Amino acid sequence: MSTNARPKKVAILTAGGLAPCLSSAVGGLIERYTEIDPSIEIICYHGGYKGLLLGDSYKVGPAERAQAATLHQYGGSPIGNSRVKLTNVKDCLKRGLVVEGQDPQKVAADQLIKDGVDVLHTIGGDDTNTAAADLAAFLAKNNYGLSVIGLPKTIDNDVYPIRQSLGAYTAAEEGARYFSNVVAESGANPRMLIVHEVMGRNCGWLTAATAKYYRGMLDRQNYVAGLGLKRECLEIHGVYIPEMQIDLAAEAKRLKAVMDTTDNVNIFISEGAGVEAIVAEMQSKGQEVPRDAFGHIKLDAVNPGKWFAEQFAKNIGAEKTLVQKSGYYARAAAANQQDLTLIKSCVDLAVECALRRESGVIGHDEDKGNVLRAIEFPRIKGGKPFDIDTPWFNELLAGIGQPKGEKLSVKH
Repeated sequence: MSTNARPKKVAILTAGGLAPCLSSAVGGLIERYTEIDPSIEIICYHGGYKGLLLGDSYKVGPAERAQAATLHQYGGSPIGNSRVKLTNVKDCLKRGLVVEGQDPQKVAADQLIKDGVDVLHTIGGDDTNTAAADLAAFLAKNNYGLSVIGLPKTIDNDVYPIRQSLGAYTAAEEGARYFSNVVAESGANPRMLIVHEVMGRNCGWLTAATAKYYRGMLDRQNYVAGLGLKRECLEIHGVYIPEMQIDLAAEAKRLKAVMDTTDNVNIFISEGAGVEAIVAEMQSKGQEVPRDAFGHIKLDAVNPGKWFAEQFAKNIGAEKTLVQKSGYYARAAAANQQDLTLIKSCVDLAVECALRRESGVIGHDEDKGNVLRAIEFPRIKGGKPFDIDTPWFNELLAGIGQPKGEKLSVKH
């Protein structure tokens, strides 16, 4: 619901997993409000929707406003995150966030009213913003008169219809830096297989972009082939993402030839690649598939990197296998310059929308010519696949000698 009244008090929360934009986005919102109208009060809920339900918040006073720019130097979220789905009453009850008979959405709405909040800024991924959409709909339906404005945080870069989500650029660059150290392990043992598992549940953008950043680093390095320091030993030899059909037998044959030549193999996989096959295998053995409050499979428990390593190791003659995950390292980084520029433009528009009480999620709308705007909440959803026909991805695969493979149909 929109109103023409200028907000007197705004609230900020961050939710879901970390991304290299949360701290900066919080700092940016505080800076922009202070620049435009310092009389507008600001609070930040501690721990995302959990803090909102419990009425746990920080007051942003003069000292915090003066120091807001410092937040651009940090990763993580200073105000804390949680994974709470307001429409999952059972989970909220189990966690002590509401009591029997309470509707979490009404508890959240009433807390906003109690705190005198006119505008709520949510910073999170598709789960956070679909939760925000549900809350915005509840507020409008029940005439609460509040506005909700989301900022799209997800390193997977998989939110419809947003072209580029905040934090994804940095996560790709940091994942590449992470692997630039891990790859040195290729010389620690003969016939070494290194599996780099990158975050990305349903979308391979981050894995592909991380590989692209890493190969760009290789392009800028020098080598000493006569002493064994060869690019081909540090190269990526395979990239596997959820949107692409993977012929394990054919890839094992190709990678064995690489192993026989270079004495090591390095592969990048998305954490969501091959999950259906892994889950089917678990269920056939009668094993329980763990899921979170949103119904998502807990990928750390399924462990796709380990599964892929086992599939390939025996078929390519690996003497030793190393599985490394860059996710928590990459997602906790401070925003890089690309992301800082994107965050700044999105934050400025978010505040403009708040002043005119326009709800929505701020992003470049792919369905409307990539214009930066407040995208209507009902149009926001996760699971946007990476397009494997993207030219730079085809160039990447060609550069490492990997067949493109067939595109999988992705449900959304």
